Amino acid sequence: MSVPSPSVTTAAARAVDVTKVYGQGDTAVHALAGVSVDFLRGQYAAIMGPSGSGKSTLLHCLAGLDRVSSGQVFLGDDEISAMNEKELTLVRRDKIGFVFQAYNLVPTLTGLENIGLPLALAGRSPDPEWLDRILTTVNLADRVGHRPNELSGGQQQRVAVARALVSRPEVIFADEPTGNLDSRSGAEILGFMRDAVRELGQTIVMVTHDPVAASYADRVVFLADGKIVDELAGPTVDSVMDRMRRLGD
Repeated sequence: MSVPSPSVTTAAARAVDVTKVYGQGDTAVHALAGVSVDFLRGQYAAIMGPSGSGKSTLLHCLAGLDRVSSGQVFLGDDEISAMNEKELTLVRRDKIGFVFQAYNLVPTLTGLENIGLPLALAGRSPDPEWLDRILTTVNLADRVGHRPNELSGGQQQRVAVARALVSRPEVIFADEPTGNLDSRSGAEILGFMRDAVRELGQTIVMVTHDPVAASYADRVVFLADGKIVDELAGPTVDSVMDRMRRLGD
């Protein structure tokens, strides 16, 4: 199966002057303060910043999991910040993949059933050839008949990555995807996600606090105090650590 060459000129997800405020008055917390950023198709991007910088808030707003206080959020050409809940639900189901720190697998289902669950809920069946390619990419073909409690943490997260890939979403959003894993399992997951971008033409936006995780990305965007303060192309562990030190984390 051929995969279309990813465009490097079109944003898969973007924020335009986005603010997010929690609470009111003197107790208000300004989690995002006028963020504008594009994430390109076919790119593996990481978002980093000190604790409380707004990185997870930005990810959740981009993914339609949280409403912005002002500004606009686009998925491709669609302004999701203007959508109602029903429209957002369909977009999240059909166009967005999610990978979280907690694997969020259904314990009574096998790995294969967990992978196919988003499509099953949408009344669709996975493309067999695409599914085989995903299982090969994440090295799961011999484990998909097992339930989550029969899988290691790394294997469970591989199931979660495969589940995010199966519907061929426009963007996969990953929030600390290796946070619960040891370094070896974490490296496997990060490698699989990088392969999904390079070999399957996916787009991934990942929040992480780990310079090693960020070094797998094509680009790192740095936040501090709810604002984008820097970015880095072709990151290495050392270059990411240097930028984070400058931000005081």
